[in-house]
Amino acid sequence: MALDAALDDIELVAARAALAEGRWQAARSLLVRTGDDWERRGHRVAVLARHPRSAARARDWLNAEPGSADASVLLALALVRRAIRGRERQDRVRDACHTAAGLAPADPTPWLGLLMLERSRGGEADTTAAFEEVRKRCPEHHHAHHLMVARLAERRADAGPDPQHAVYEFAETAARRAPADSPLAVLPVVARAERYRVLAATGAEPADPAASDHWTGPRAGQVARAAFEWWLEWEHESHPRCLVDLNFLAHAKHHAGRAAEAAALFQRIGAYATPAPWTYPDRDPRAAFRAARDRAFGTG
Repeated sequence: MALDAALDDIELVAARAALAEGRWQAARSLLVRTGDDWERRGHRVAVLARHPRSAARARDWLNAEPGSADASVLLALALVRRAIRGRERQDRVRDACHTAAGLAPADPTPWLGLLMLERSRGGEADTTAAFEEVRKRCPEHHHAHHLMVARLAERRADAGPDPQHAVYEFAETAARRAPADSPLAVLPVVARAERYRVLAATGAEPADPAASDHWTGPRAGQVARAAFEWWLEWEHESHPRCLVDLNFLAHAKHHAGRAAEAAALFQRIGAYATPAPWTYPDRDPRAAFRAARDRAFGTG
């Protein structure tokens, strides 16, 4: 089990390996093939940008192809990663995102990078503004909605459990307004996990999610049931981040004591565990994932 942000995207794994070896041409070819599949483009650029040498490789690419929108957006998101770790000036990173956006006005990915930065380092108004720029270009953008949910979950962190919290309203409204086949149907489950992360960090919920009733109340059950039924009917295996949703849903079903449903999800997930939500609030994600999977399969 690798906890690999690339998930099951084999082409992305190959391009990232080439980038690590100093060859940016594979990333160039990958993004050309990706075209205007904005969800996949955002996922691929974000994963490539996580590599420690991605900013240097993107600069090499720009030296070879000045004005390349693909190289510029890779550089912007690589700098976002550095700024989040406190290794890059935020004003320079914002400029890089705006430069990339100017080279490809229809592309939401530069704004996704800015949203990542503002979600981590900026204020709520700037975070919302970046999110709206993404939505103008891709209304159901999966990653952007997850980032907004994570940020909203942190509002009023010390208020304790609140069934009317803004994060739940945001997620349920997004799910309701999206097309029937949209993966945003799972967003309310994500919202519950993100709010648990915040509440557990403040001591308002137990640090052990198994000791919490956060997933067992009537509303929690309704949310998880609706998301599971959506998965049975609509799951898009081709969506680049579908495994992220399945991990959140398996986590919810496990903690709700729905072993058979959790087992079906773990079977689909296979080895593609994701850090969130298994790290919440401060856990070893591999151990948490394996323990939940073994219990669902009746082997733990």
